[in-house]
Amino acid sequence: MPEVKVANLSKRFGDNAVLRDITFTIADGEFFTLLGPSGCGKSTTLACIAGLERPTSGGITVGAATFVGAGTFVPPEGRNLGMVFQSYALWPHMTVAQNLAMPLKIRKVDRREQHTLIAEALAKVGLAELTDRYPHQLSGGQQQRVALARALVYSPSVLLLDEPLSNLDAQLREQARAWLKRLQEELGITTVYVTHDQEEALALSDRVAVMSQGDMVQIGTPEEIYETPATAEVAAFVGRCNFLTGTVTGPREVRLDCTGQTITVPAGAAPAGAHVTVAIRPERLEPLPAGRTAPADVNVLITQVLTNSYVGSRHEYGLRLGDHVIQAETTRPGLTGEVTLVVEPAACLLYPATGALPQDAEALTTIAQ
Repeated sequence: MPEVKVANLSKRFGDNAVLRDITFTIADGEFFTLLGPSGCGKSTTLACIAGLERPTSGGITVGAATFVGAGTFVPPEGRNLGMVFQSYALWPHMTVAQNLAMPLKIRKVDRREQHTLIAEALAKVGLAELTDRYPHQLSGGQQQRVALARALVYSPSVLLLDEPLSNLDAQLREQARAWLKRLQEELGITTVYVTHDQEEALALSDRVAVMSQGDMVQIGTPEEIYETPATAEVAAFVGRCNFLTGTVTGPREVRLDCTGQTITVPAGAAPAGAHVTVAIRPERLEPLPAGRTAPADVNVLITQVLTNSYVGSRHEYGLRLGDHVIQAETTRPGLTGEVTLVVEPAACLLYPATGALPQDAEALTTIAQ
């Protein structure tokens, strides 16, 4: 399978720039995910790779083939890419076998070979026995697999997936996610996946590209994206995060605005006097058991419990910290009243202060009122 290179890709619709100088390379056999909120440009990027949109500028190559470049634009039918749409786009008047046969007929594949390729594709997705059913006779998960089999039946060089699991319910989506990851690894096919679901992106991907308002904000492994987000915006979008403003008072010290307390942070994150945003994941805030003294090398935060939500594997607490509200996740039940939280300095991520915090601070403050 070839690698995919996207270089300085830009796309405008009139005066609206939806993609700005997007550049990335996807390795042979890699599962690469474009992640971001609605309107960030991820589906437009995928459409440009597929040939469904013509970029305003930039280049796209797959292996040795140039799809978009100086004076070059290869139409979708000339790219040999497989694509699965969010709606699946199955022909309702055709059986499963007939849906899979359509791209083979367009490519003028011999009829006998068609039967072999269709049987092989349906076997890959576990639907070999459903060749004669119509789409309305299938469940949502089965329709999704048929759409995937249709994209694989002609052996595409790259697989493009545009939020293919978004129409499934939560439990079926988890099952489909695990199945899709296994299938992609077995086939070894280079895959570009689009989603707004952070958990889905982290679970499936070899690497994730986070997009925002037409820009590529960060590219990295799931661990890098979650543990060391490049910006406060990435930290807010990928997982949950608490954001507190403060001022750097020393090489490893920040004085928080909400309490006036000084906490320890990683060294060299920002110069003295700088106004910063401190980001802390809820699961990195650990409640201190009653009677236990905090270690000397951690930050200690005195909070007041406001809300407690049991969500099965953990409890989610809303806590007042000075004039702010923060969230903590723990397996410890029954926290009430004043609670002491400890957090490692390494878990305190620092970013330049902006006019507004990435989270909806006003909504959280309402909880405390």
